[in-house]
Amino acid sequence: LGDHHMMVFPLTLLRTAQNHPMLIELKNGETYNGHLEACDCWMNVHLRDVICTSKEGDRFWRIPEAFIRGCSIKYLRIPEEVMDCVRDEIKETRKHQRENAKRKSLIKNMVSAEKNKVQNTSQHKY
Repeated sequence: LGDHHMMVFPLTLLRTAQNHPMLIELKNGETYNGHLEACDCWMNVHLRDVICTSKEGDRFWRIPEAFIRGCSIKYLRIPEEVMDCVRDEIKETRKHQRENAKRKSLIKNMVSAEKNKVQNTSQHKY
């Protein structure tokens, strides 16, 4: 599969995005631009150095931090560099999984060959 077809879970993406800038639009239309400080399994997020924009886009507030409930989020915009990091992590994980599978297969074949060897030598003793 190509990079564009990788499945990325939202929490994996959010955890990778920590300390990166992001934009969050809420269901009520407000937007929050800030750096992701933390997130939890309910996608509640903690942003720092935040600029909040009203639904109409005519009012702005600068606030040191914001806590946003995951259920109020309409969408997140995360920098492409974070997506690149996630893709690289997934590729590395898959590479290690393939290597481990090869090792397990090799060990299984060695054990099987050793069992056959033992069986063959025990059959020749009689």
